[in-house]
Amino acid sequence: MPLANRATIGNMSPEYGSTIAVFPIDDETIRYLRLTGRDPQQVALVEAYAKEQSLWHDPDAEPDYSERLELDSPPSSRRSPGPSGRRTGSRSRRQDELPTALRDYVQGDGTPSALDQGVAETFPASDAVSAVDDDLAGAPDQPLSPAAARDHMSDPVPVRLDGEERTIDHGAVVIASITSCTNTSNPTVMVGAALLAKKAVERGLERKPWVKTSLAPGSKVVMDYYERAGLIPYLEKLGFHLVGYGCTTCIGNLARSSPRSARGAGARPRRAVAVLSGNRNFEGRINPDVKMNYLASPPLCVAYALAGSMDVDLTSDPIGQASEGQDVFLADLWPSSQEVQEVIDGAVAAEMFTRGYADVFAGDQRWQELPTPEGDTFAWDEDSTYVRKPPYFDGMSAEPQPVTDISGARVLAMLGDSVTTDHISPAGSIKADSPAGWYLSEHGVERRDFNSYGSRRGNHEVMIRGTFANIRLRNQLAPGTEGGLTRDLTRDGGPVTTIYEAAQHYAAAGTPLVVLAGKEYGSGSSRDWAAKGTALLGVRAVIAESYERIHRSNLIGMGVLPLQFPAGQDAASLGLSGEETFDITGVSAMNADETPRTVSVRAGDRQFEAVVRIDTPSEAAYYRHGGIMQYVLRSLLRAGAETPR
Repeated sequence: MPLANRATIGNMSPEYGSTIAVFPIDDETIRYLRLTGRDPQQVALVEAYAKEQSLWHDPDAEPDYSERLELDSPPSSRRSPGPSGRRTGSRSRRQDELPTALRDYVQGDGTPSALDQGVAETFPASDAVSAVDDDLAGAPDQPLSPAAARDHMSDPVPVRLDGEERTIDHGAVVIASITSCTNTSNPTVMVGAALLAKKAVERGLERKPWVKTSLAPGSKVVMDYYERAGLIPYLEKLGFHLVGYGCTTCIGNLARSSPRSARGAGARPRRAVAVLSGNRNFEGRINPDVKMNYLASPPLCVAYALAGSMDVDLTSDPIGQASEGQDVFLADLWPSSQEVQEVIDGAVAAEMFTRGYADVFAGDQRWQELPTPEGDTFAWDEDSTYVRKPPYFDGMSAEPQPVTDISGARVLAMLGDSVTTDHISPAGSIKADSPAGWYLSEHGVERRDFNSYGSRRGNHEVMIRGTFANIRLRNQLAPGTEGGLTRDLTRDGGPVTTIYEAAQHYAAAGTPLVVLAGKEYGSGSSRDWAAKGTALLGVRAVIAESYERIHRSNLIGMGVLPLQFPAGQDAASLGLSGEETFDITGVSAMNADETPRTVSVRAGDRQFEAVVRIDTPSEAAYYRHGGIMQYVLRSLLRAGAETPR
């Protein structure tokens, strides 16, 4: 297996349920090191070390594994990670692989397929719910019957694009992006995409005018071998122009889709689609106007830009018409493995890597001309809206304060299953009509300069306001709403407001907060701000049915207590409404250097024993210190005091 393919599989390991995927070092590894311009002495050292440490793979030797697993793969079918129709949390997870043609959701004879529930929720009956127009507001989605789902899947509407009348339907692909470091550092798929584009252009095919295309390789070398192979003009002819390197569409750094409002007089809003070669397709991540997001390889991103709709069976339907008018199928354009390898052999060279990365950290002239303050500590700029001094160490004492029980807590959010770090952590563009947008406007930032949460991650004020602000978050404490909303129980009647505003009112009242959740809480990218924002909002504990491992650990690292409902129980079975006042006792036992297996939770008139998910002695130490940063700083202070200067 080529090393680039191994790297892709290894990079994607968290997405298919493993912590890591390890491939042994072998001749293919050494070949790749030479190809990418590594120093010959370094390459020789890698080989010698791997062999000495028994890390080298000898194809003639059978490794002695403690466990072996054989997979009997079923016949392949037209499937792609896409919207799952889950009503309890994320409805776009990588593991939710669905038929790539919308017609496959329901059987041709009108009988429900296994995915009927998914399509019923993917295509809600309410016209107030739009994937290409305003964000959801109002009543929750209403499921459709199988027959109604089929009718709802086809409702073409005329739109005017660039002065011409066009017609689009549900499933129209409005974004097709080759992006994300996961796939776009792999020459095999990148060359495959470019060769497919070349064959399409030579046949006279064009991308559909409503598809917004972009190219964002994970490596600067990609454009070098594209240029050497003469493939750039074909990609650009189909609209795949270079827009940058690294995180772009995959993290929401894309302008609003076009057409944004695809509706005609009296017509229902269209359910638009994004297709990208990333590894995340969570709701609201790619674009706020596009609800249905599919993951695909770079060649398929080109294919769907040509097809213009997800309601196309790429194995049997034509992908377009040639200049002479005859149908062209994907099989006519798909490059062979030999064609791809010939381009790689002729266009990819070691000097590309040595030249492209020789001064990768130097930056351009503007970067080099930035003023560099001197001094032993960072010079915080009080007027900066990008980087501000965070409050993590405010009021911190040299020794940790005793761990206390949690008393009088209220619920900030009551969530369902598969709530991801994309639902929790700020990501993508900053909406003008949001707490983060209001903050930037108040500080004199023009809307065009809002940039993204990723670029402003050094400003905790922006990031706190974006925590739990995902436009697809469903908080059961505020039923009938979607987005970063909750009920503020400090006010009479518990009015619905933003999660940030409610958290500020609770903080002013001295009220600690808890979050209730279902299964797989915190799955996804496990970004640090999912835990940082949770802690800075005043959340002291999360009670979930189960956790994603890394996010659970990150919560502890920010001083947030992860608890688990008793086996077989959840908020619903315990009769919790989210309006209760919570008391959590038994946490203070950690002051005696022991971690209790369970703690007692009283919520209103209900009581249960919650499992403490502090799983290691190190995690217990972090929690006693109020978080891992405080633990490390105190450790450095102690080491400094003990070391002669």
